[in-house]
Amino acid sequence: MHARTQIAAGLDAGSSRTRSVLYALEGDRVRYLSHGLATSAGWHKGRVVDQVAVAESMRAAMTDAERGAGVSPESVTLGIGGIHIHGAQSRGMYEFGRPREITAADLSYAAELACDVLLERDRMLLQVLPQDFTLDGRSGYRKPHKGVCSRLEANVHIVTASVQEHQALVAAAHLAHLPVEETVFEPLAGAYACLLPEDRSRGVAVVDIGMQSTGLVIYDGDAVQLASAVPVGGDHFTRDIASVFKVTYEDAECLKQQYGCALLGLTADSSLIEVPSAEGRPAREKRRGELIEVLEARAEELFQLVLAELQRAGMEHQLFEGVVLSGGGSLMPGMCDMAERVLNCQAGNGLAKGIGNWPEELQSSQWTTAAGLAMFSARLKLHRAPARRAGGLLGLVLR
Repeated sequence: MHARTQIAAGLDAGSSRTRSVLYALEGDRVRYLSHGLATSAGWHKGRVVDQVAVAESMRAAMTDAERGAGVSPESVTLGIGGIHIHGAQSRGMYEFGRPREITAADLSYAAELACDVLLERDRMLLQVLPQDFTLDGRSGYRKPHKGVCSRLEANVHIVTASVQEHQALVAAAHLAHLPVEETVFEPLAGAYACLLPEDRSRGVAVVDIGMQSTGLVIYDGDAVQLASAVPVGGDHFTRDIASVFKVTYEDAECLKQQYGCALLGLTADSSLIEVPSAEGRPAREKRRGELIEVLEARAEELFQLVLAELQRAGMEHQLFEGVVLSGGGSLMPGMCDMAERVLNCQAGNGLAKGIGNWPEELQSSQWTTAAGLAMFSARLKLHRAPARRAGGLLGLVLR
């Protein structure tokens, strides 16, 4: 490996699986080196309840990747998600006193003022996402370098997280002897991997369906209009099956994997499937359509919640590039069809793009977040981003 090559690492610690990806950063290009996968432990309802167990899963996934690459990263970019993630609009105003040319430092300071908001005791700033700037009342400037004004306003979207949940995840990484260079909201990382600049500029949403919750980011004009989470994930589909069909959670997960679909009419709904019974009792036969009806109701609820977030951002009719689904929950047949029916736009699976040597086996929306986290790590190294401030303010998101 070339002496100047840097190693970028992304770590996606989910409730079910922990995934890691390693890249070689060669100039301004990234090349896939290796990946690692481990079964997750230490989580309950999307929260870290056993830091040691979570650390062991992280270490196992990273060791797997290091073994394949033959190198070890100095640090990792860590994904974070869950219903404790909130997004909000904010504005900062910088009065110059007299008209003058705007500098890059002015833009950064105006964005800092926009982030000077009062947070609850258990909240911290996770990401600062610039949207546009207003110069003396003239709005809509994306990068107004060398513009002239006397009053500069920065419009940003701030993403906040629970301090407790954030610290628990980072502490688990440290227990695994993995220094954390940055934490990133998982759907943002997924968008970093699977969206091109032109996709973002024409309006698109990334819906990351995890085990306990679903994360969402909405882009318009290359700026994030909303980042949020809704309290429905893949686990809710499994629990619905277990409750309706009176089976164990493990059996419900098997039924979902083998026969599940999010929309009636896409499979042989009238065919019979074998449903396990309690020990000592014979298996039962059920119509497959009964199972799909349960899953369809939950899938519709999920995308109705996503639609409400789109409406909150005023983007329900502006997604000209549609929605992109990522995460393990997006793999169920019919999810894209249900998304199109509820959201009234095209839907597809988010796959990583623009990575040299990216293997065919990772062409799955399950790996999109890990791929994006490693890309974010590479970009941080490329631009030598400043360290996080004591108050928790992150630098402007690199694009």
